[in-house]
Amino acid sequence: MRYRFHEARWYMRSIEICAGAGGQALGLEMAGFKHAALVELDSEACETLRLNRPYWNILEMNVHNFSASQYADIDLLAGGVPCPPFSVAGRQLGSEDDRDLFPQALRLVKECMPKAVLLENVKGIFSPKFDNYRTQIIEQLEAYGYTCYWELLQARDYGVPQLRPRAVLVALQKTVAPFFAWPEKNLTLPRTVGQTLYEEMAKLGWEGSPAWAKGADQIAPTLVGGSKKHGGPDLGPTRAKLAWKKLGVDGRGIAENPPLPGFVGMPRLTVSMAALVQGFPNSWKFSGKKTSAYRQVGNAFPPPVAQAVGIKIREAIEYEKMQREEGSRGQSRIKRPAERVFS
Repeated sequence: MRYRFHEARWYMRSIEICAGAGGQALGLEMAGFKHAALVELDSEACETLRLNRPYWNILEMNVHNFSASQYADIDLLAGGVPCPPFSVAGRQLGSEDDRDLFPQALRLVKECMPKAVLLENVKGIFSPKFDNYRTQIIEQLEAYGYTCYWELLQARDYGVPQLRPRAVLVALQKTVAPFFAWPEKNLTLPRTVGQTLYEEMAKLGWEGSPAWAKGADQIAPTLVGGSKKHGGPDLGPTRAKLAWKKLGVDGRGIAENPPLPGFVGMPRLTVSMAALVQGFPNSWKFSGKKTSAYRQVGNAFPPPVAQAVGIKIREAIEYEKMQREEGSRGQSRIKRPAERVFS
């Protein structure tokens, strides 16, 4: 289901930590949020943000050194906290991993008390070994006055041509929470890898691109970005490479350019192709050399998923505000989202 929104009487403001290359920030922008600040430590990711959105307030710094106290009137605190502490590809140290930034996110929530919180991570955080850790996070947010919702969302359900399951935590102030509902899944399947990448594959005149696109008639496996310590410019571990091979893609590396005329064999993805598979628009450019640029793509939160969740968060905040306004005039209560009809 697609939602059509009239111009709001007010706009939503957000701050974001661990902004990376801007996947979540772009999606939230499309959902109607204006970013008061985006915090990111990686210099090349910051350059990507500046390259695409020079008017955004990019703070190149460690989250540990960032204070949210000056954003006490903010609507949303968002972030894609690092996934290695919970990833099945790593040691899954959780809170014992020095890259775990959930405690910093909770600190920032307490400092600015936003109307809503949006944090995403890998599905590994739903592992039974992290049950107590998730409970601690929820209990802390509830102590601050929030109602929490934690769900595993599949990117393919929101138009992204890959699997990419993500654990998404939404917390809302108790007056806002009754108006929140998770976004509905798209009724139509996303475009296949072949449909998504055909134009890029054919860009330099490769004659084999139509046949390749016809064979790549499935959605992609989850892109793996890796970290600075582990992982290079390839499409992930052996299982992922085999899945890409079935789609006619050589997953052992990333290409500088699309295939040339006369190319024979399985093509490799370029950074631009990987970005399309991740749900970025073709206009979004990535700074840095190939390895860094691909890592930024692979670690991003797909913009269409962030947009879908962002729209529902914005709805909840808007409905709560309208209810207060109606209540102050003695009028009837605004209906909850489940009772409303959207076009």
